[in-house]
Amino acid sequence: MRVFHGSYASVSEIDLTKGRSNLDFGKGFYVTKIRSQAEYWAARTGRFHKTEGMVSEFEFYENAFEHYELKVLRFSSYTEQWLDFVVLNRNPKSPISAHDYDIVEGPVANDDVNDRIVDYLAGTVSKADFLEELAHHKPTHQICLCTARSLQMIEPIDKKYYIDVKHISRPIIEKLITEQNLEKYTAADMFYNSKTFSKLSDKTTELYKKQWMEIYDMLKKELSLNKI
Repeated sequence: MRVFHGSYASVSEIDLTKGRSNLDFGKGFYVTKIRSQAEYWAARTGRFHKTEGMVSEFEFYENAFEHYELKVLRFSSYTEQWLDFVVLNRNPKSPISAHDYDIVEGPVANDDVNDRIVDYLAGTVSKADFLEELAHHKPTHQICLCTARSLQMIEPIDKKYYIDVKHISRPIIEKLITEQNLEKYTAADMFYNSKTFSKLSDKTTELYKKQWMEIYDMLKKELSLNKI
């Protein structure tokens, strides 16, 4: 699975000691399969650190979820169990490591959700009402690699190849925005979720060696954009 990490700088080597405590799934290295989500965090942390922000790309081996030596917890959606787990980890009184899982996957408690968690903890919204709200929340995704042995299941994508893919992707998204009259994140999601991008991301296809307009023509044929 191709996953992404948004930060103020690129990441080639993962250092778990630099992770913040009291996050959704505890201290660890966080990635997502939704590139636009990583881009949002890259821009956000970049502004704070006065940089442009960077999205680092990794290959996550999904057999990690079934690996007999790894303890894994997965939440498929916003559930009561997810809420209880996030509240446990976000509690400032909880220890740095409030659980012993190697890998945790599930939705994100972003700004809107986090604000409602505060309301829930304050008793101004019931758990039932909060979970009802979450049922209508925009899908999000994150994987937290919590332990050193979990890092064996992820590796960075070749840097030069990644840069080539990025240089192709940027003008394609800009073209989608202007030619198809799309919002930035809509255009990004359309491209990154396409089969064309999957082929571009597969180094063996060598599509990253082609001009971006060739890739854009492939995308238009795939999605029948000329009919929009």
